[in-house]
Amino acid sequence: MALVVFLRAVNVGGHNTFRPSVLANELSEYDVVNIGAAGTFVVRKAVSQKKFRRELLDRLEFPTKVMICEGRVLASFAADDPFASEPSRPDVVRFVSVLSKTLAGLPAIPRKFPTNGEWVLRITGCRGRFLFGLYKRQMEAIGYLGQVEKLLGIPCTTRNWNTITAIVKALRGA
Repeated sequence: MALVVFLRAVNVGGHNTFRPSVLANELSEYDVVNIGAAGTFVVRKAVSQKKFRRELLDRLEFPTKVMICEGRVLASFAADDPFASEPSRPDVVRFVSVLSKTLAGLPAIPRKFPTNGEWVLRITGCRGRFLFGLYKRQMEAIGYLGQVEKLLGIPCTTRNWNTITAIVKALRGA
């Protein structure tokens, strides 16, 4: 069973920096594929989440939150394409936030930030541990993503929809 691994708050603004491709090579015994520079990996060899998390954290020089999900769960989510009804625009980014755990109770969705005026970030839905939405390519969008995490009360990490589709391609190669 393949795993998908997301690291939170790495390689951002010179904070918690590392080379994901080097780490993937160090973990090659698990057939790890690096996806981009944000700390996203596909683990194609069967290994328990607990064991892989320990192996990964032992190789990092800093503490970080690690979100791991089964590849088939993410692939199933992506196959349902939560953005199918949203037209693609160059000024808008489709995003998925991976939650550290499934929430029993979610805040009201859909939701927009700021709550008054024109939106910069919109949460359009949630399926299991995947919260998804859109944000405009504006600097304040980063702050609103931080507010989403505070609203949820649990750690999460956000990736562009293009990253999710790249993960699905890597899973197909498993």
